[in-house]
Amino acid sequence: MTNAELNQLKKRYVANGAASPSEQFADRAKNAELWDADGNRFIDFAGGIGVLNIGHCHPKVVQAVKDQLDKVMHTCQTVMPYEGYVKVAEKLAAITPVRGEAKVMLANSGAEALENAVKIARAATGRNNVICFDGGYHGRTFMTMAMNGKVAPYATDFGTMPGCVFRAGYPVAEHGISEEEAVRRLKMVLKTDANPKDTAAIVLEPVLGEGGFYPAPQSFLEKIREICDEHGILMIVDEVQSGFGRTGKMFAIEHSGVKPDLMTMAKSMAAGMPISAVVGTAEHMDASGGNSLGGTYSGSPVSCAATLAVMEVFEEENILAKSQALGDKLAKRFAQWTSDFDAVVHPRNLGAMAAFELNGQDGQPAPDLAAALCKKAKEKGLILLSCGMFGNTIRFLMPVTIEDEVLEEGLDIVEASLKELVGQPATA
Repeated sequence: MTNAELNQLKKRYVANGAASPSEQFADRAKNAELWDADGNRFIDFAGGIGVLNIGHCHPKVVQAVKDQLDKVMHTCQTVMPYEGYVKVAEKLAAITPVRGEAKVMLANSGAEALENAVKIARAATGRNNVICFDGGYHGRTFMTMAMNGKVAPYATDFGTMPGCVFRAGYPVAEHGISEEEAVRRLKMVLKTDANPKDTAAIVLEPVLGEGGFYPAPQSFLEKIREICDEHGILMIVDEVQSGFGRTGKMFAIEHSGVKPDLMTMAKSMAAGMPISAVVGTAEHMDASGGNSLGGTYSGSPVSCAATLAVMEVFEEENILAKSQALGDKLAKRFAQWTSDFDAVVHPRNLGAMAAFELNGQDGQPAPDLAAALCKKAKEKGLILLSCGMFGNTIRFLMPVTIEDEVLEEGLDIVEASLKELVGQPATA
């Protein structure tokens, strides 16, 4: 079917809240390129929103999925378990930097992982409160909508959110929240809203995802760890978007040396197959009773096979080094753009988790310009995403495995689009 025909079906049958604004439909893809239903080629700088760190349709993952389909597609692991689930758990326990001996549960999505992390923290502590941060994004289920540090579009239309969720400031110096101010706000929350004796967990992303790709300072993460230890609160680190090699290490928290009690992960775990995990200190993971965690499709055999293949790819293709090298290339190009264009500000990256912001002539965030850049890039054959509390951040989530020539072609499209939208390079 053509794009036009598929759009007619979308308008007729897909709920408005779930329908993509894109009028192109993916037909096939390979590494950092995809082609739509009309045969048009696009360079993919979105990576399925951080899902495709090793690219579209990596041959090793595709083969692992095909092989698993010939054996077992589904049993529900609580009814009849299978090798893939326990092998994934074994490998995640070995590589995830939580405190002490680790145990694992698998689920289907990042939101499910966060929901279960909160359940585990409540069971382990006997407490209810959860503290999150401005700009954080944790999912679209009711608990995770309450945890998100941004209302629109995730929770705008859905009524009252669950209680016992409180929020502190995330340190973003570019927007007036210093590390000292963020710590002060957190301590104030513990004094005025969330009694430490009733607080189960502090949940944060080591690098804000939807909130704008801001890395938390190491000293801030150390302070969170210290506050958690002081009050017997569990530290939960959300690595759904930053994990599996995006930042140049397997997990972003590794840059700090801080070890949380629980970690969540998803997205690039299985290169496109649906799976997520909660990994945590064994005593916390075992706090709830038998059959209290899980779900019908949680840790499906096919997704587990894909995850194990992804882990092999990371070792065989030195993905972490490639991520760091990609980040260095992006940082160099961003530096050029901040010099050439007044509108491009606040470039940043941790490995290949990279972004810059767009401001107007008044120096204020320019979300309309960010939207226009993404639109212009799409017209030129590049898929690009914006994000951030103010909607003015341009984030880069291309596969770490992107070929150099494809990367440069995509970056050239960004530059050409900037020139068309904000004029020729700025004068000195």
